[in-house]
Amino acid sequence: MGKHRRPGLEPAEIRNVIALVPAHNEADAIADSVQGLYGQTVPPQRVIVVADNCTDATVAIADSLGAEVFESRGNRHKKAGGLNQALAGLLPDLHDDDVVLVTDADSALDPGFVACGVEHLAKGYGGVGGTFRGGPGGGFVGHLQRNEYARYSRDVKRLGGKCLVLTGTAAMFRVQVLRQISQARLKGRLPAGDGLGGIYDTSVLTEDNELTFAVLHLGYQVLSPEGCTLTTEVMLTWKALWDQRLRWKRGAVENCVQYCLTRITWRYWGRQLLSMAGLLVTAVYMVAIAYSLASDSFHVHEFWLWVSLVFVIERVVTVRERGWKRMLLAVSMYELLFDFLLQACHAKAYLDSVFRRERAW
Repeated sequence: MGKHRRPGLEPAEIRNVIALVPAHNEADAIADSVQGLYGQTVPPQRVIVVADNCTDATVAIADSLGAEVFESRGNRHKKAGGLNQALAGLLPDLHDDDVVLVTDADSALDPGFVACGVEHLAKGYGGVGGTFRGGPGGGFVGHLQRNEYARYSRDVKRLGGKCLVLTGTAAMFRVQVLRQISQARLKGRLPAGDGLGGIYDTSVLTEDNELTFAVLHLGYQVLSPEGCTLTTEVMLTWKALWDQRLRWKRGAVENCVQYCLTRITWRYWGRQLLSMAGLLVTAVYMVAIAYSLASDSFHVHEFWLWVSLVFVIERVVTVRERGWKRMLLAVSMYELLFDFLLQACHAKAYLDSVFRRERAW
């Protein structure tokens, strides 16, 4: 842990863990999520399913498994609004050294997640998140996401747990930090969010990314340690994947604009610039290949051959955790299709943000 700066909070003995599971019509997944919490080596003292405008059997299933159920009232702000309602009732009765775990209903934590998270929060980290595997299903598009998630986990592991965002799949926070976020919103030190001191900003597309920004701007560190792992749902269709990634990308861009350029956000702005550069390189690459194919004497410049070789090596090495068969398959460069889709998604997100087009969840 010597690579990390001081986490920010004073070390403390964690008292209780309260798990919140935001859910909207998650009857097919809620059982796995709740059972994953009860199956922890250090299980939460309370498991609360935050049922937001559910019209299916989510509430009944959660209740049958022994979870508490909190049903939102008049919520129009989806996951963020439902969690704010639940937390508004919970936080006044919790101790500063209690922990709130928020995990999506379509995610199932591995047995050691909570124990590992508590260990690092006790050291003073403001927030702890997880790395994830993609769940089954989705055919080819699901396969591509599982490869992508394996690469993300590898990157975080190589960085000793350093991460840019505590993803919505699962994250844990000391209550002391959540209280400070609420007060900072009310005092104008952080974006106002719902204007009522709610923990989650209901005005943004990516509330988890914004909450990470909030934690960091209060001077605390975040971590996704190797022991905090889970399985999460993959998008089952290309359309669902496109919509998800467009929301993620546009939300990330608008979070950067929301916080402006600070000592925290410069790294995130840097990633956006790299992403833009990637769009340009991809466009030039495709034009060069197309021109070579269309010319009378087909010839690809040596530079682009080297670029292709670097891409292949990167694809092969970074998918190693998924086994030699996937590594061998990666040599074919079949994942270019996925990369081009993400590039197109990024381009649209930038254009939508610049022209302030209507946002969709």
